[in-house]
Amino acid sequence: MSRQNYNDLLAFLAVAREQSFTRAAAQLGVSQSALSHTISGLESRLGIRLLTRTTRSVSPTEAGQRLLMTIGPRFEDIDAELASMNAMRDKPSGNIRITSGEHAADTVLWPAVRTLLKDYPDIRVELFNDSGLTDIAAERFDAGVRFGEQVDKDMIAVRIGPDMRMLVVGTPAYLAQRPAIGTPQDLAQHACINIRLPTHGGLYAWEFEKEGRELRVHVEGRLVFNTLGPLLRACLDGFGLAYLPEDMVVASIARGELQSVLQDWSPPFSGYHLYYPSRRQPSPAFALLVDALRYRG
Repeated sequence: MSRQNYNDLLAFLAVAREQSFTRAAAQLGVSQSALSHTISGLESRLGIRLLTRTTRSVSPTEAGQRLLMTIGPRFEDIDAELASMNAMRDKPSGNIRITSGEHAADTVLWPAVRTLLKDYPDIRVELFNDSGLTDIAAERFDAGVRFGEQVDKDMIAVRIGPDMRMLVVGTPAYLAQRPAIGTPQDLAQHACINIRLPTHGGLYAWEFEKEGRELRVHVEGRLVFNTLGPLLRACLDGFGLAYLPEDMVVASIARGELQSVLQDWSPPFSGYHLYYPSRRQPSPAFALLVDALRYRG
């Protein structure tokens, strides 16, 4: 039987179970005459009578009873599976893989993921810390995190954090023993703690801007790290100046543990964005995460 006649089978099931055209028609939302015509057409195509009709009742024939017992459970299974799919929609599940830098993972991603996992126990998340500009399609990530100006034009970008600012900081004791710092060029006279980023092909050059003038300064020092946490600790221990996101050092500055310099050379810039391919059809779980991360400040 062709697929377009499945509705006729559902009509037969309704009549056979209700043993009434009146009740079945009301259940299906059709007229009694239309329902009777549907059943007659089904019987004609099958070449066998399915229902015995009298003025008082309707009952399945032997063939009709066999069809009822055969296809009835199958349609019930289909209904149950569709209900299960609806439950999946209402209770999202699945795996989400995101690549980002250490700072974004700590300050933006984890707070959102922590809440999401508490509310949706069937969602699993992998956060991969990588300072490189990972090809998320090739590495099979669902999304990545970059600063706004780094996101490729063919990607969907969702802002997930406020504007950021980088600050040059050092301990009061260190700064008291070294020459004053008025311009980025003065950093040449100081011990600076470097960071090595794969995106820059080596040591990161500290970036400054003032009144439209941009400078990239290659600093020198005895220490190099590839993550920000140890770099901050080395700075707090007095081993030199560090160039760090403002939110990482603001508490230490407030406590007097660190002092910032060159603030007039450190304007804010576009903060973190979640990016993913424009052709991607978001799963319910991924859509939930995007909404949880979306910056609303």
